[in-house]
Amino acid sequence: MTHDSRHAHDGLADALLDLLRAHDPEIAGLMQNERDRQQTTLELIASENHVSPAVMHPMGSWLTNKYAEGYPGARYYGGCVFHDQIETIARDRANQLFGSRFANVQPHSGAQANMAVFMALMAPGDTFASLVLKDGGHLSHGMKINFSGAYFKPVHYPLHYTPTHAEFERIDYDAARKVCMETRPKVVMCGYSAYPRVIDFARFRAIADECGALLVADIAHIAGLVAAGVHPSPFPHAHVVTTTTHKTLRGPRGGLILTSDEELAKKIDKAVFPGVQGGPLMHVIASKAVAFGEALRPEFKAYQQQVVANARSLAAALIKHGFRITSGGTDNHLMLVDLRTKSDSLTGADAEKWLEAAGIVCNKNGIPDDPRPPRVTSGLRLGTPAITTRGLNTADMVTLAAWIDRVLSASGAENATTQVRAQVKSMCERYPLA
Repeated sequence: MTHDSRHAHDGLADALLDLLRAHDPEIAGLMQNERDRQQTTLELIASENHVSPAVMHPMGSWLTNKYAEGYPGARYYGGCVFHDQIETIARDRANQLFGSRFANVQPHSGAQANMAVFMALMAPGDTFASLVLKDGGHLSHGMKINFSGAYFKPVHYPLHYTPTHAEFERIDYDAARKVCMETRPKVVMCGYSAYPRVIDFARFRAIADECGALLVADIAHIAGLVAAGVHPSPFPHAHVVTTTTHKTLRGPRGGLILTSDEELAKKIDKAVFPGVQGGPLMHVIASKAVAFGEALRPEFKAYQQQVVANARSLAAALIKHGFRITSGGTDNHLMLVDLRTKSDSLTGADAEKWLEAAGIVCNKNGIPDDPRPPRVTSGLRLGTPAITTRGLNTADMVTLAAWIDRVLSASGAENATTQVRAQVKSMCERYPLA
């Protein structure tokens, strides 16, 4: 974004806040606070990003006023002619981006995309295989407190747990095959929320074929990398692909389902609507279309390459400061930091709190075989999509690692935290948000 366009966007944002302030000053004030927070902090939560003004605009537009239950050409309400065109563009761009034939852009979130796929491919009580949450899976991949574990039967394949193994803390594909051959699941799921290594989709497809299952790849975290060719694509191996449209894809918060199988596409469409959702969020679908269009541009590939380069640089710098990175490093946009190598008493909950006070926003996260509970954890999950959107480079990652080390080595002491906070603000001023 040029200086002039950034100035124009800031002026528009100010004008919109002024309008809201006159109508509802309480909400306007909180929105301004959040705008300031994002402008002056470094976002290291791997599942978050900063959208462009072009992606943001449709979400606050008149498109929010319309009910459009159904699909293009088959709506249950009148007045949908332009919404049909918007949704068709979004679907076409999604298919072009990922090399699929059919796209459903209506899911409100990644979890709802998974819910619809489960409903389309399985009956309640059917078995599916996935990686357990504590090893890097997702809530919607079989947690008992979630629909996936409450109405279906999850079985889990493991990571390599032996520290001396060459593939320590990476997926144990042989064990995955063994689990699937013993349980014969209807669906094999791959794709994770806290896994820093490349996923071998072809190997998972071979396992699924051998046990008679369908392969579903949830690429919510790596979708942007996949779209740019920086991570191998799940197509043509996966029967169905689900994803969010935010995170690395840098779109609005929402979900997406892709397939190249026409019969599965029909089942999925019925499962989304009327199966698990009513009216689609057309203002969000328009933003998805804009984001997909941005992702089709050549500069998006360069951005994703920088995301990975920054992640590797940050991981390497943290290792030099004495932190252990699970699996020894990262191939994608995120890393899991084992804090115990710095101090046995250092927890993810404390680290998250101290770093946020210093303007470095991240999230506590369990590490594989973590002895601590999820509200405490022994680790942090760090990601580089948002800071790369700001423009930070590999040299900045070395600086950032030093700040993280300083804050945590000082156990969040006020002097260290205050000094780092000032340095973070200075860096944010050098790399302003669009």
